[in-house]
Amino acid sequence: MSRVKGAVSTRKRRNRVLKSAKGYWGAKSKHFKMAKQAVMKSGNYAYIGRKRRKRDFRRLWITRISAACRLNGLNYSSFMGLLKKNSIVLNRKMISEICISSPEAFSKLVESIRK
Repeated sequence: MSRVKGAVSTRKRRNRVLKSAKGYWGAKSKHFKMAKQAVMKSGNYAYIGRKRRKRDFRRLWITRISAACRLNGLNYSSFMGLLKKNSIVLNRKMISEICISSPEAFSKLVESIRK
């Protein structure tokens, strides 16, 4: 049986890591060992960031809704409670878009759930 050398796959793996480390500062973009560590760390940061983005957007939507509710004489929690009580199914993203794009429509929504 013939012997298989690993040079091709090793070079391919190293080039893939160095390509993802392109643009990193100093030796992190040139030396494989440092580049590998930096790429792994940046991958972890990217993973965490994808989770954090969801949190941040939800917080932003809630802040916008809360501000619009206060203009209409309600607080956020009572507004959401009234929505649920009247079985109006709208997610926070859509409600915040309504708040931004047409405040008069949001005011009508508040009036309709108050009755």
